[in-house]
Amino acid sequence: MPGSPIHFGTSGWRGIIAEDFTFANVRLAAAGIAHYLLTRSRRPRVIVGYDTRFLSERFAEAAADILSSHGVDTDLAKQADPTPAIAFEIIRRRLDGGVNITASHNPAEYNGLKFSSADGGPALPEVTQEIESFIERVQANEYSLQGPHFPAPFRHSTDPRPAYLEEIRHKVDLGAIGRAKLKIAYDPLYGTGRGYLDHLLREAGAEVHTLHDYRDVLFSGVGSEPSEFNLRELSQYIKEQGCAVGLSTDGDADRFGIVDADGTWIHPNYILALVADYLIEVRHIAGGIARSVASTHLLDAVAKYHGVPLFQTPVGFKYIGALVKEDKIALGGEESAGMTIRGHLPEKDGILACLLVAEAVAQRGASVREQIASLFKKVGAYYSVRLNLPLPGDVQRRLLNKLKQDWEHFDSHRVAGIDRTDGLKMIFEDGSWVLMRPSGTEPVVRIYCEAHTPTDLERLMASAKAFVLNS
Repeated sequence: MPGSPIHFGTSGWRGIIAEDFTFANVRLAAAGIAHYLLTRSRRPRVIVGYDTRFLSERFAEAAADILSSHGVDTDLAKQADPTPAIAFEIIRRRLDGGVNITASHNPAEYNGLKFSSADGGPALPEVTQEIESFIERVQANEYSLQGPHFPAPFRHSTDPRPAYLEEIRHKVDLGAIGRAKLKIAYDPLYGTGRGYLDHLLREAGAEVHTLHDYRDVLFSGVGSEPSEFNLRELSQYIKEQGCAVGLSTDGDADRFGIVDADGTWIHPNYILALVADYLIEVRHIAGGIARSVASTHLLDAVAKYHGVPLFQTPVGFKYIGALVKEDKIALGGEESAGMTIRGHLPEKDGILACLLVAEAVAQRGASVREQIASLFKKVGAYYSVRLNLPLPGDVQRRLLNKLKQDWEHFDSHRVAGIDRTDGLKMIFEDGSWVLMRPSGTEPVVRIYCEAHTPTDLERLMASAKAFVLNS
């Protein structure tokens, strides 16, 4: 029997549409999930959501039909909804899980399937491994692909939007945003955030200008990641219109993008630190700060400044989600623009993150860059960058062997510590560091670097690229 085409990475299973991500494979994945759920409950209940990608609604219908045919009580979303809205619906209605058809920030040729557990967070590895096992057994005809109840009598429609919006109203001081009369530009990048984030801002009384407020399955050829390159149009618009801040979310609105009043795109690392400092200093939210191994140590400095614990996790928001469920943190974040806060979801929420940035600008009466400059004065300066390097398979294999080695020196740096939480992270005597790890969802190697000056960062990045490319 050929191996299963379905493998869950840090944020679910993703593949290229019509090549790996097909209706047949979506049905196969749904059957595996159904059999897994039926080992936990006699009548499990789930929600199936989807984003704005090509055929996402059709893939969602196919998954919902298979789940329902196995006797899983299945609610199918009426429209494309953000991942955090689906996650909140799982928690609110105490469902047994959720299936979301989304490839998040991946390029347009990708689609994906994410399974969330009953806590609303991404399924942990032990869960996805069990689902993969069921998928393989369906392939081997040990378990059925289609259940006895077909067509689907247990399939219903649902709308998670009203309840999620009401929840966010309790998590963000929309009144402060309204009183500040902020002029805000928002770019949902053709994704599911439209009608959510802009709706709440208008409700608050802010002057909101929305770009790309329609579905485009090709994302205008630029992709759905709120990166500096993809937000060039938003940056230009902000400068021309005199906006206080620019906000953006990715395709499924679990990631955020921020552009300052002068049109400067702000690295997510700085936003995580800014919001953490704001929540602890202004909102007085108790708890520590959690970050992935690939995220900025500026968060460590903020935690030390405020006297709260710092938690480090592997890459993958499910690990931060576990700390949210344990009520240990005021904020948890990843440098890839994922954020949540205490009492909220164990899942990334780009809508919440954007609104908290707007709230901080309103309450502090300072631009994003002004707040970061103030933070640097309090805790020290940190400069970080991430680079994705597509590599041929043979180079990747040699690099993997290289990453297993222990290194005492890296270019001109003496290695003070090695961290293998996820990939190879080398920490140097001056506190700067470099991390190299293969992506779990794309055929690339990710390089992360951080230093205390822009010049040192450039040198470190050049050394890291040479290290990888010479493998």
